[in-house]
Order: sequence, then structure tokens, then C-alpha cells
Amino acid sequence: MSRRPGTPRLLRQLNDRAALELLLDLGPLTRAELGEHTGLSKVTSGQLLSRLQRRGLVTISGERPGGRGPNAALYSVVPSSAYVAGLDVLPETVTAGIADITGATVAEITLELGGDPAAVVHDAVHRACELAGVALSRLRAVVIGTRGVVDPGTGEVRFSFDLPAWHLGALARLRTGLGRHVVIENDVNLAAVAERAYGAARGVDDFVLLWTGIGQGLGVMLGGRLHRGVTGGAGEVGWLPVPGEPLPTDVTEPQSGSFQRLVGGHAVAGLAASYGLGGPVPAEITADWIVEVVRAAVTTPVEGFLDELAMRLAVGVAATTVVLDPGLVVLGGDVGRAGGLALATRVQEAVARVCPSRPRVTVTEVTGNPILRGALLVALDHAREEIFATTVDV
Repeated sequence: MSRRPGTPRLLRQLNDRAALELLLDLGPLTRAELGEHTGLSKVTSGQLLSRLQRRGLVTISGERPGGRGPNAALYSVVPSSAYVAGLDVLPETVTAGIADITGATVAEITLELGGDPAAVVHDAVHRACELAGVALSRLRAVVIGTRGVVDPGTGEVRFSFDLPAWHLGALARLRTGLGRHVVIENDVNLAAVAERAYGAARGVDDFVLLWTGIGQGLGVMLGGRLHRGVTGGAGEVGWLPVPGEPLPTDVTEPQSGSFQRLVGGHAVAGLAASYGLGGPVPAEITADWIVEVVRAAVTTPVEGFLDELAMRLAVGVAATTVVLDPGLVVLGGDVGRAGGLALATRVQEAVARVCPSRPRVTVTEVTGNPILRGALLVALDHAREEIFATTVDV
């Protein structure tokens, strides 16, 4: 196994990276405070900060009053030193956000999706950059969250029922127009990334996010890393075979998946109708209608509805638990958010009755758009990896 020698240049790179990460995590620090956190001497800390200032990555942003002597300068990362873009691509809309290197969102825009998703993504990124006043060339990474199976080898969308216009070659086209650091990722995987950073799974290395609503998905985090599977199909839980539901006869039709039949939009609508919830079932079942029905069941409890819905969800949770034993299951998506802790508690109790492993089941705590927030996080990881690795001159 090859090892990189501990050259002075490499040590400076490691120290620079540690300093930049501390400034991002803890906010402005004095030279002495940076030395305390890194174990570096004042002289070395001063040289490091001067080097990062020359690179345009760090600036003096204020002063810290001290006891005797002059106030100490506060150093922070320059927000405008780099930018990234994150996107949430849905069948009807594309939402694009621009964030600076500190993670602060500086612009967000939503466009209607008509025709070629790649063309609309390209347009959305351009418009978001214009809104932020950021040149497209300043983007260090673009991460796109979308429904469907993304091939981890090629990065292309291998299959998407909701967005059939994604096709082979779309990623190459996007990279030609937006730069080489363009990544497409499954939307529920990105929601799981956001959950670990901002939500109920903060700091948890092993958990699953069950995204449930009109469609179903599962984000799997093992050892602090997303598990995508060999073909990118890990987490396509709608296809999970379950007792009492027919097996699909056409795997290109996601609504025919057994677990999808049990807990998907049409199943929740039928269950609601059987309990007299939500009035007449609309011809087209929308996410908004599902949310209203589930919220109504929580605020004005209807005997049995939440219990039966929880038992149905528990079938998928139990199957996942006996294979992965994640310890924590987070309910997300429209049904998960609408059901809240009332639903999560019932799912946890139902799983405990049928499964030897008893995971904690809770509801998502991520605010805003979890897919967009996850996309920006992954984009920031790419950008910081590139920038933090090139702070030292040869």
C-alpha cells in the first residue's frame, strides 16, 4: 500500500484544511483560538492564516475584545470564495438554489418543467446565478436531486417512471453546459443526507429514511455513508413484496409494486374513504389531498385510521429492520410529515410487535425542502474537497 510522505507541503495542506473546517464549523476565531483548537503554535497559526488570506479564502471580519493589550483580530472564511448549486427536479417543477462556501443560500428559483429536464435544469441554474449575482464560472459543483434510479457507475439516470425524459447522455450535456462537477443523485438519498446534517438523525451513522406519500422510497445511511447498491436500486422500497398484495407483473410500472399498493397514494385514499375521511376521493389523488387527510386524522382522531396506516407502514419498516438493523427509522415525505409523531409512535409500536429488532421510529425534523438542502450539502462537500486541497503552492 502506497503512503504519502509527511512532507512540509502536505503538513501545511492538512493544517490549512483543519483551520478552514474549524472556521466554517465554529465561526470567526482569533489566531490564538485557532491555535488552541488545532494545537498549532501562534507563529504557525499566523503563517497559516496569512497563506489563506493570500488565497482569498480567509479575511479579518472583526475583533475580539481582550483584557490587556489590543483587541485580537477575528478571522473567518470568505463567503464569496466559491459557490455551489443544488436542484430538486420534480415532474412539474425544477427548484434551484445557490449557496456560498459557508453553506448560506443566496438565491432560490422555481421553474415549470416542460419537455427536456436537462434543458430546464440548465436554464434554472443560469437564472439562479443571475438572481444571486454570481457568474456561472464561479460554481464549483452542481448536484441534482431527482426521482428514479441513478447508476452509481455512470452517474446517469437509469430509470425514472415520473421523469421518462431523463435519458442517457443528459449528464454529459449538463457537464458541457455547467461544468464537469455536475452530479445527479436520487432525491430520497439527498433527503437522508439532509436528515443527518439538520434533522432527527443528526450525528447518527446508521439509520434509514422512509419517504412515504404518493410514492415510496428509502434512503439508507450505513457507517455515515449512503448505501446506493450495485445498480443504484437500493431503497426502491415500493417494490418490496408484502403479504396480501399481488406481485407485480410489469416492473416498469411502479404503482404495481406490492408495498406501493399497500401504502401508496391510492391505498391511503382507499383507507381514508373506508373511515369517512377526506370526503369523495378525487379523480386525481394529489400530495396536497393526502396531506390534508392524514393531518385531519391526527387533529381530529378517527378511531382506527392511524393505527391501520401505521401497521401498513410497519410492514416495510420491519422488513428493512431485519435486514439492516439501523436502530433509527425516520419518517419523511408527505405522509410522514403530516402524520408526525402521532404516526411515528404507532409505527414504532407496530414494528415492535412483529420484529425482534426494535428501532426507534421518529419523524423528520428537516425544515424547508429536504431534497434541495441535501443537494446543496453534497455540492458543498465536493467544492470544499477541491478548494481545501489546493491551498498550498508547489
